[in-house]
Amino acid sequence: MINKFLIILFFISSFHALGQENYPKDAFRSPLDIPLILAGTFGELRSNHFHAGIDIKTQQRQGLPIYAIGDGMVTRIKVSLYGYGKAIYVAHPNGYTSVYGHLKKFSPEIEAFIKKIQYQKKAYEVEVFPDYGALKVTQGEVIAFSGNTGGSSGPHLHFEIRSSISEKPTNPLLYGLEVRDATNPVLSKIFAYPLSEEAQINQSKNKIEVNFSKQKDGTFLAEKIYASGTIGLGFIGFDRQDMAANKNGVYSVQLNVNGEAYFNYDFEKFSFSETRYINTLIDYEHYGRYSQKIQRCFIAPGNRLSLYNISKNEGKIAIQEGLSYTVELILKDLAGNTTKATIPIEGKKGTIKFEKEIEKSDSYIIAKKPNSYDLEAADVYFPANTFYENFYIHLKKGKDTVKIHDKKVAAHRNFTISFDVSKYTKEQRKQLFIARLDKKLKANYSTTYKRGNTFTTKTKTLGTYTLVTDSIAPKIRSKNFKEKQWLNNYRYLSVLISDDLSGVDSYSATLNGEWILMEYESKKNTLTYNFADKELKETKNELVLVVTDNVGNTTTFRSTFYRK
Repeated sequence: MINKFLIILFFISSFHALGQENYPKDAFRSPLDIPLILAGTFGELRSNHFHAGIDIKTQQRQGLPIYAIGDGMVTRIKVSLYGYGKAIYVAHPNGYTSVYGHLKKFSPEIEAFIKKIQYQKKAYEVEVFPDYGALKVTQGEVIAFSGNTGGSSGPHLHFEIRSSISEKPTNPLLYGLEVRDATNPVLSKIFAYPLSEEAQINQSKNKIEVNFSKQKDGTFLAEKIYASGTIGLGFIGFDRQDMAANKNGVYSVQLNVNGEAYFNYDFEKFSFSETRYINTLIDYEHYGRYSQKIQRCFIAPGNRLSLYNISKNEGKIAIQEGLSYTVELILKDLAGNTTKATIPIEGKKGTIKFEKEIEKSDSYIIAKKPNSYDLEAADVYFPANTFYENFYIHLKKGKDTVKIHDKKVAAHRNFTISFDVSKYTKEQRKQLFIARLDKKLKANYSTTYKRGNTFTTKTKTLGTYTLVTDSIAPKIRSKNFKEKQWLNNYRYLSVLISDDLSGVDSYSATLNGEWILMEYESKKNTLTYNFADKELKETKNELVLVVTDNVGNTTTFRSTFYRK
């Protein structure tokens, strides 16, 4: 508590109020010494969250030096198998904190600091908040080296700038970082939605795709829409920076109606507490069907995002019969590159040719109330506000397997699935777990809490759940050495581990009876020990590695090697 209080006091003494266009443009340097080419932008639409920083390409390499963007104190170090992997947080005296993720390793001083704690805790995954002033850094000092750890799908640096007080991430490109960008955002598709009970678009009660074409001046013109009632618009699009083909997120979206600014949002900043509401910004039902993210230019039920700068009638357009409307959809990036589409709308009511498509069922979810269902093999309980809006839920009972709707609906909070396992013996239950089945019917372990005759899991993912038995222990084999081999010139010792069903839960390794740190790269199923960690006293050395899966099956690997 004292450490945290001192850090906050340090910030308050020099902190200035944050506001749009009030970000320091010359206070920070780049975190890398190479041209900044982005693989991902701030606010980009990710699975169930907005991207909280920028992803900087590292030339498909690992080990590039990462520099502190300004003077400051290291306030947090985290090593995780997932998320940001190896990450470091540096607080700066002007009220900001910079974050560097997916690192390969830290600078020698920081590496020694964190490794000491890992050996003390006998754990690879650790999170540490160093004492105030324990790890000072100066602008331009190498604090780490780029990597591919955690949830990264390729070598890059995940970089953030946050407010040290509110912890809200802000767009790093607002701080003067130079990224070459003379490329306009790309508009791929436009959609129109009937929103009120009486609304129709082109004689349909359903969402329609709007055709559009490029004009000589570079703008786009959509085919005229004939509509009545309250409607909304949405689009699929992306942005590109120069020197990269990545489809990145669009910074700013605006709707003008008859020349008046009607609806606008941008990705200047957001809070982590609201990021899951991305599922209300996009058309989640469409995403579940087609894996395409339509950004809605209106505020849907359950949406509590703070992104909106202008929101007249929540972006919903009331179309009156006999009147004409000119709607402009404008996409911008931070460099000012702009893409504009004009959508003419004529107020006209016609005979309905396509009625509203509603997949009804016997069960109807009231989002604001708790809901529970008996599915024979299992009970499912949805707390109040698990979902953003009311809907018909499709449920299927079963003796071991139950179906709980599908992926076309997003859950905002955890719901509970409880299986009755009384028909299984105590020995059978030890190897039993709850799994979610994917499209190919592959079983994915869902954290299973075992209490007597009831197995329970908490999840935010709808789908098919079942009970699965895992009787096969994890597999272990050496990767870069053989039994009784001399390893004098080796820097590392590597072992491959895997589990084909419930997945690896834990591992522990000893060398000559003493615990050693083995770094786990889950994407490659590799455990690695650095010989520099400890001086070996004996020529003959014994490695013992114990790996346990999520139901308790254990494998022990023993190997002897020689080293002088």
